[in-house]
Amino acid sequence: MLGRCAPGSPGPRPVVRALPPSASALRQRLRQCAERIPEAEAVLDLLEKCPEHQKKGDFPVIVFEGLDATGKTTVTQAVKDTLNGVLLRSPPACISQWRTVFDDEPTPIKRAFYAAGNYILASEIAKASTQAPVIIDRYWHSTAAYTIATETSGKVQDLPPAQDEVYQWPEDLLKPDLVLLLTVDPEERVRRLQHRGLEKTKEEAELEANSLFRQRVEESYKRMVNPACQEVDASPSKEEVLKTVLQLIKKHCA
Repeated sequence: MLGRCAPGSPGPRPVVRALPPSASALRQRLRQCAERIPEAEAVLDLLEKCPEHQKKGDFPVIVFEGLDATGKTTVTQAVKDTLNGVLLRSPPACISQWRTVFDDEPTPIKRAFYAAGNYILASEIAKASTQAPVIIDRYWHSTAAYTIATETSGKVQDLPPAQDEVYQWPEDLLKPDLVLLLTVDPEERVRRLQHRGLEKTKEEAELEANSLFRQRVEESYKRMVNPACQEVDASPSKEEVLKTVLQLIKKHCA
C-alpha cells in the first residue's frame, strides 16, 4: 500500500518526506490514494473550495498548542468567552469524522490528511477573523511536532537540528498572530488524564508509555519558528493561567 500512496521519489530524510511542505504537495499525495480511499477524494474536494492565498482579517488569531491534558480545552473556551471570540479546532469538524480512516494509513497519507486539515481550517480562520478574535485549539505546529517525533527514533538529540526546514511554517499557510504552548510536568499531566477517564488516542497512549516520544514532541514544539511558540506554565489554577494568557495576548496582539 505504501508504494501506491507515497510521494513519487523518496528523499534522503523520512521527516521531510512525511511532512507535506505545501498545499500542492499534500494534494498530490492525496490524489495518488483517492481511488483506493474515497475519503481522500472528499478531502480534496474541500481543499479545492479553499482560496489559494488565505488572508487574515483585522482581528487577532491565537493558537493554543500542547499535549493532551495540558488544559487547552479549558483555556481556549475561557479565552473565547473573555474576548467574545470564535473557537476553532484542528482538524476542522468537516473532516474530523475521517480521522480513524487516515490514522490506519501509512505515514505519508496520515500526515497529508492532518496537513490538509490545516489548510481547510485556514479558510475558516480567514473568514472568522474579519468578524471577531479567533481562538484555535491546535494548528500546524501540532501536525509538525507529532510528525517529527514519530519519524525520529531515539532521544531528543536525534531530532533534526534546531534550524532544520522541518521546523518552518509553510509559506502558503495562513499564519496566526500568536502561538501559546501550554505545558505541565509529566506527572501532573498523567494525573489529569486519569481523572478525565477518557479513551486514549494512539498518540496519547504512546506519549504515556514512551517518555522519549513525549520528550521529542515537546522539544519539536519548542523548535518551531516563524512563528515560534510562547510557553505558558499551565500548572497553576485556571484563573491564574487565564490571567497569564490574556497578558500575553494583550502584549503580542495589541
